[in-house]
Amino acid sequence: MTEINAMVAHEDAEAGIVLRHEVVDDTFLPEGDVEIRVQYSGVNYKDALAVTPKGGVARSYPLIPGIDVAGTVTASGSADFTVGDTVIAHGQDIGTGRHGGYAQVARYPADYVVKLDTLGAADAAAIGTAGFTAAMSVNAIRAHDIDPSDGPVLVTGATGGVGSITVDLLAGLGYEVVASTGKADTHDLLRDLGAAEVIDRVPGPDDKMRALGKAHWAAVVDCVGGKTLAYALSTLKYAGVAAISGLAGSAELPTTVHPFILRGVTLAGIDSVLLPIEKRRALWAQIESELRPRHLARITRDVPVLEVGDVLRTIIGGGVTGRTRVVVHDGF
Repeated sequence: MTEINAMVAHEDAEAGIVLRHEVVDDTFLPEGDVEIRVQYSGVNYKDALAVTPKGGVARSYPLIPGIDVAGTVTASGSADFTVGDTVIAHGQDIGTGRHGGYAQVARYPADYVVKLDTLGAADAAAIGTAGFTAAMSVNAIRAHDIDPSDGPVLVTGATGGVGSITVDLLAGLGYEVVASTGKADTHDLLRDLGAAEVIDRVPGPDDKMRALGKAHWAAVVDCVGGKTLAYALSTLKYAGVAAISGLAGSAELPTTVHPFILRGVTLAGIDSVLLPIEKRRALWAQIESELRPRHLARITRDVPVLEVGDVLRTIIGGGVTGRTRVVVHDGF
């Protein structure tokens, strides 16, 4: 049996969810076609929920969190992968129902895994689920024929993982990006990523919530939900589209049908979890080419896996900017 360093979450009647370093053996991992030497993982809001009491994402404990898994193949029973391939795995039940990336070794079915051609494991983990969701959001806007000439695109929660990469991608494609954030000290960062304008959170204190407000945006990418999304929907231009992927503010949506039936607005839900593997692999091919973030190093910081618990506690309160890459294999 092989000994594996891992961060394992346990449910404790008194302390709630406890995340601690343990040495497990390879029988702790589920069966799978592809075994991965995990080099990097990431920090996502979902990872924080997995170690939060009543977070609602973890199916059972003990659990190795980490919904992003990037590294190299060490054993394969699939013809699609050979030893030494650089790969990334995310989505499905990784890090919520099946052990995730906060361990030196991971094992998954072949249809969970994407082989990378030009991205290394470090950059792939920095992009991770957040960047993949950003790329899906950008593609949803383009699929609805929103062109850069149609007007500005609003990105809410713009300093988060999804938001910051979305700003970068849209600006790189020539869109006029208006970045919305409540963090005054990040305006320069967002402009560096390509934002044409940086504004405070919406709606602002002087903005009245109307069924239909003045039309501003050709599209919106939203990870916040709640009143923020309701305001964005009410201020979209005719035939605008809202690509939505999160609920950092609220899961509620206090809006009316007016934007949809009077302006032809589309609400496009973005889900990276259950996306079929062929579509997942095709999008990663785009991320390796036309949808490759231009300023990844600018928004990425590293944290050793042994310190990931502290970061997870911070992200719940919105205290993390950009992407946090978790150094796994050399981090124990």
